Amino acid sequence: MVEQSPLDSVFHALADPTRRAMLQSLAESPYTVGELARPFDISLAAASKHIKVLERAGLVCRSIEGRTHVCSLDAAPMHAGMEWIRHYERFWNQRLDVLHDLLAADAAADGRGKGSRP
Repeated sequence: MVEQSPLDSVFHALADPTRRAMLQSLAESPYTVGELARPFDISLAAASKHIKVLERAGLVCRSIEGRTHVCSLDAAPMHAGMEWIRHYERFWNQRLDVLHDLLAADAAADGRGKGSRP
């Protein structure tokens, strides 16, 4: 099995809509495995598998209180993903700024400034 980087693990965990919904719930408060599974048409075993993916990504911490497994959110690993995405946000903002400048220069060269068209 190929070892995943922490960023790969975060994106893998976030790729599934069920896991994203679980994280959204955990952002409100900790939940048991059963409570996390309840909104979905999945078994407790399937919910546990989703939670294990989230745990491997470092997004969920599980504590055991007696026989009850309680999950809570640890959003810190998402920071690396946000930084990675921010790089591409800057990339597209720079490209859009260049496009804006080119269109403005083209309009000025054609005399299409404000009020110049009949």
